[in-house]
Amino acid sequence: MIQNQSQNKSTGKKALNINAFVLLFFVIVISAILTYIVPAGEFDRVEKDGRTLVVPDSFTLTESSPVGFFNIFTSIHSGMIDGAGIIFFVLIIGGAFGILKATGALDALIVNITRKLANRELLLIPVLMLFFSVGGTLMGMAEETIVYIAIITPVAIALKLDAMVGFAIVSLGANIGFMSAVLNPFNIGVAQSIAELPTFSGIGLRLVLFATLYIAGVLYVYRYAKKVKSNPELRYLGKYQEGNQVEVDTNLRLTIRHKWILTIFLLNFVVLIFGVIKFGWYITEIAGLFLLFGVLIGIVGKLNPNNIADSFIDGAKDLIGGALIIGFAQAILVVIQDGKLIDSILYFASTFLSQLSPILNAIGMFFLQLSLNFLVPSGSGQAALTMPILAPLSDLVGVTRQTAVLAFQLGDGISNSLFPTSGVLLAGLAVAGIPFTKWIKWILPFIFIQIVISIIFLIIAQVIQYGPF
Repeated sequence: MIQNQSQNKSTGKKALNINAFVLLFFVIVISAILTYIVPAGEFDRVEKDGRTLVVPDSFTLTESSPVGFFNIFTSIHSGMIDGAGIIFFVLIIGGAFGILKATGALDALIVNITRKLANRELLLIPVLMLFFSVGGTLMGMAEETIVYIAIITPVAIALKLDAMVGFAIVSLGANIGFMSAVLNPFNIGVAQSIAELPTFSGIGLRLVLFATLYIAGVLYVYRYAKKVKSNPELRYLGKYQEGNQVEVDTNLRLTIRHKWILTIFLLNFVVLIFGVIKFGWYITEIAGLFLLFGVLIGIVGKLNPNNIADSFIDGAKDLIGGALIIGFAQAILVVIQDGKLIDSILYFASTFLSQLSPILNAIGMFFLQLSLNFLVPSGSGQAALTMPILAPLSDLVGVTRQTAVLAFQLGDGISNSLFPTSGVLLAGLAVAGIPFTKWIKWILPFIFIQIVISIIFLIIAQVIQYGPF
């Protein structure tokens, strides 16, 4: 099996790594301070087709609602409650993965991949990134990536790459797909519905966007991976830090039973994709599906009921840190909402946008959406909050509604790899053992590349009057 082996190598200087919980707590405190500074305000809202929509031109300043000292601490419990759905989703997925891991099939698969890709391990990058990009662009893959990070990261390390490569293959790949949103129901579907555009219209430009972002992402990760292969001292091993390396037991063989287990595991995702597309499944159904297939995998793997239960607990235990991080991230939103700041920030930003030229307006909408994702990391939630205002605003300033939606999806997508309020990002980093500060340093150049690509596509969209309207 795959094991850790310590090597007691000393490093030249210790990197400054901020604990994710400490970072999030500071953001909570800063958010609470802002409730004393930023004027509180509210838009009127109406119910339409089961959704709560903002009424444009209805903003009014309201009585200040500052968040007190004690409420900083109570917001964490409230955030845990608000994020309970995703938190327990993560724990159930982790438990199902724990059952898979207990069968030994995963270790055998890693050894098999290591043998077959002895000198071709870099091929993993374009192949796997395409898989996760397609998942992100078709079904909005986000929370689901956490379990894959736990699988792919040790594979990357076993192939003499590192944790950054493994994490980026999964997380960056899915984010690229989510950002391009060819047929993503959770961001483009919601946004176009609110903007009264035909569902999934404008797909041609989004396909070109997908290809552009995918190629850029693969080249970025591939370039870093080649550097790591040429200079092993640059490897960052995540959970295997401080000289730990992944050693592979080459005696492991992929048995017929292992193949059946892995086939069932893959079948799980075929059913998942079908359920999401056909029946609109979300995290409750997906969690139930993983639990069902986890039990089936345990039975096929000849684990008795007690072993299945113990393996489930071990798997969930590995993700408890990431699950708690999601609750802390939600606490930030609790403070912002209690202080009535979201609508105020949205109002002042949209007022500024109305003074720009059409092309600058489209770019301004993009940066507004990128910034707002810090407060509202949910793609569908951000669409419900901003599109009722930015869609009619786009009519007034000469920007097509389809371009306004494009600005939304690009801004929302980029920030999913950037902001600490993204519970999925921090949970994934925790699973891979990568500090948030180190990830930001690594990803920042690619963030700028994505921003440049986004601006180019927004200019193209405005020039061609991206529509139908």
